Amino acid sequence: MPKIIVAIDGYSSCGKSTTAKQVAKQLNYAYIDTGAMYRAVTLFFIQNHISASNPKEVQKALHDIHISFRRDKIKGTNDTYLNGLNVENEIRKMYVSEQVSTVSAVAEVRHALVAQQQRMGKTRGIVMDGRDIGTVVFPQAELKIFMTADPIIRAQRRQAELLEKGELIGLQEIAENLKMRDHIDTTRTESPLRQADDAIYIDNSLMTLDEQVEMVVRLADEQIGLVLRGRETE
Repeated sequence: MPKIIVAIDGYSSCGKSTTAKQVAKQLNYAYIDTGAMYRAVTLFFIQNHISASNPKEVQKALHDIHISFRRDKIKGTNDTYLNGLNVENEIRKMYVSEQVSTVSAVAEVRHALVAQQQRMGKTRGIVMDGRDIGTVVFPQAELKIFMTADPIIRAQRRQAELLEKGELIGLQEIAENLKMRDHIDTTRTESPLRQADDAIYIDNSLMTLDEQVEMVVRLADEQIGLVLRGRETE
């Protein structure tokens, strides 16, 4: 059976990562959370007092950053490791969220992580979510999804996620953070967030997780079928 690349882009806290994880599980594909990679870099910058506006500091720091993903078989989670340490919980905290879009907009950071992401997808059979997967990282992806949701619903989802991790943050503060991140993500010079011309638009404001996963898996199966038929006629 041929393997494809599923690229899922969209706004912060629209549920794309949760959907992507489940889609990858059903397709038996690898899942790559590119947002976690940018969060890990942001965490490193914060911990080591790296200025995102200083190119020399950024370049030096990038040489010292090693990001990997490991599956926790007991919890069933795909955890992010920064230089050998599990930082999955730390990178999801609000103080990282407040700075991740600024760090992600740095050209040197994006170039380094895009190159790593492209290496991860060379063998295909992956589901990758982020901001520029269908437009920059894998413009040749067989299936591209652009996901969004109502801003208030996104803020509520983010609040619930933080609460599960023990952080009680006001809805207004979260909404303002998401608004700020949306602005930076869509207006930055380097790989701005936008819908690829051939991406399928999904507003999941009123959709359950199961409905989202079912839709994307069905679309992926259709693309796999097209690839298979294409090979048979060669």
